[in-house]
Amino acid sequence: MNLNCIILDDYQNVALTLADWASLEPLVHTTSLTEHYADQDELVKKIAHADILVVMRERTPLSAELIGRLPDLKMVVTSGMRNASIDLDACAERYIAVCGTASSSAAPMELSWGLLLGLARHIVPENQALRSNGPWQHTLGMSLHGKTLGLLGLGKIGGEMAKVAQAFGMQVCAWSQNLTAQRAAECGVERMPSLTALLNTSDVVSIHLVLSDRTRHLLDEAALAQMKPDALLINTSRAGIVDQAAMIAALQSGQLAGAGLDVFEQEPLPADHPLRQLPNVLATPHLGYVADSNYHSYFTQAVEDIQGWLTGAPLRSLL
Repeated sequence: MNLNCIILDDYQNVALTLADWASLEPLVHTTSLTEHYADQDELVKKIAHADILVVMRERTPLSAELIGRLPDLKMVVTSGMRNASIDLDACAERYIAVCGTASSSAAPMELSWGLLLGLARHIVPENQALRSNGPWQHTLGMSLHGKTLGLLGLGKIGGEMAKVAQAFGMQVCAWSQNLTAQRAAECGVERMPSLTALLNTSDVVSIHLVLSDRTRHLLDEAALAQMKPDALLINTSRAGIVDQAAMIAALQSGQLAGAGLDVFEQEPLPADHPLRQLPNVLATPHLGYVADSNYHSYFTQAVEDIQGWLTGAPLRSLL
C-alpha cells in the first residue's frame, strides 16, 4: 500500500520540517502545497490522487462537492478539534476518517492584545511615519488604564483576556447568551444584563464567541450604533459574528473609531477590499493560531493521527 498525503495551504513552507513525516514512509508519501488554490478545478488538479489531506483550520473548505471529486480520499486531518468548513456528513457517507489535533488558545489571546495595543497606541502609522521621515509624533493614543474592556464571550480565551486586562488596570465586563453569574465571578468581571448594556459601557469590545446561528451577525448595524463613538472593536474569533458591511460603513463614517481584525468573510482578503485600505483598521491575515507552539502540535499530532489510522489505534475523531 502506497498512500499519498498532501498538506494544504502550507503558507510558511514549514509543515514538513515540524514533524517526523519520514516515520510514515514507505506506506505514506507526504508533500505540501504552499499556495492557496481558490479555484476548485485548479485545486482538484493538485490533489485529485490524495489519499490523505492535512488541512489548516478553514483555509480550504472541504465541501461535499469537492469531496465528491476526490475518489481516492480516505482520511482528513485538521488542525484543532473543530473545523466548520469540512462537510462531515459527506465524509461519513464515504467512510472517510476525519481527525483533529490539540490547539492552544494562548496564541490567539496574545494576538488579540497585540491588535488592541497596536490600535490603541497607533503603533503602525507612527512606525510608518518614523521610517519615512514623516512627522515625529502625530497621533494621540488611548491609555487602557481605567478604561472598560467588554468581552463578548467568557470562555477559555475570554477568561484569559480578562486576566490581562486586569493587569493593565482595566475594568472588565462580559456578556453572552450562556454566561452565568458564577463564571463571571470566577473571572472577577461584571456580568452585563444585555448585549446593549455591554456595548454602551465598553471602550474596547473584544469578541470571543463561537460562530453559530445565534451569533451570526450578532453585531449588526443596530448593535454597532450602540457602541461609544470612540470605542474600538477587536475580532480574532470569527468574521461572521459581525456584519462586515455594517462594520465597514461604521468605520468609514467614524461612528466606530477603529477595528483590530484577524478574521474575514473571504480569506485571503481580495486585493481591493476596503479593509485593506481603511486607516482606522489594524488587520492581520488570520494569524491568531499561527505560532510555533501550535504548529508543532498540529503537525506532530497529524503524523500521530495518520499512524493511528494505519494501525487501527483509537483516533482523535471529529465524526
